[in-house]
Amino acid sequence: MSVREYTGDVTVGGPADVRQLPGLTVTKVAVGPFDNNCYLLRCAATGEQLLIDAANEPDTLLRVIGDAGLATVVTTHRHPDHVQALSDIVAATGATTVAHPDDAPEIPVPTATLLGDGEEIRVGQVTLRAIHLVGHTPGSIALLHDADPAAPHLFTGDCLFPGGPGNTRNDAAAFTSLMDGLEAKVFGPLPDTTWIYPGHGKDSTLGHERPHLAEWRARGW
Repeated sequence: MSVREYTGDVTVGGPADVRQLPGLTVTKVAVGPFDNNCYLLRCAATGEQLLIDAANEPDTLLRVIGDAGLATVVTTHRHPDHVQALSDIVAATGATTVAHPDDAPEIPVPTATLLGDGEEIRVGQVTLRAIHLVGHTPGSIALLHDADPAAPHLFTGDCLFPGGPGNTRNDAAAFTSLMDGLEAKVFGPLPDTTWIYPGHGKDSTLGHERPHLAEWRARGW
């Protein structure tokens, strides 16, 4: 039987897409009326699992989590569409909740672990590093998996999408802050091969998006 190649193109009600990385399995599923992406990360060595954004459809997420349980759920930012299933997922799994301190007070489920810029969190033997990006919300974080520095993987929440940065609601200061953060902390240090897993929609790479940075600046969104 042939193995389906990962594309990152998922739809609400459709199957999850699964990607095998060295030491880590990434499962992407779309849920809810805003087509949110949720990502389940599983350490190959230990079987421990971490969920990025318990956005919606707890039954769907629990099916993806399966019998292996869930150790951790990271909320990338405080917006309601990213936390609709958080309470149910935590109640069903006992997972530890994680978020940035600047967004945690607005998340309707208490945050057990505060994750600041540059701090690390583990899923089994795999390390993820938080990148704090201010603009979409005050406490938005991206999560970087760079075990292979030549081919990193970046879970960007709503801070970076194919085609531009996240929505800053016509707030010029917030837009400038987000773009400055993306250029300094993401496009600056990371290679074009970096794979982007956004909070909504299809995946991309930094190499595909990099040529458009000046265009984004000029248009202001």
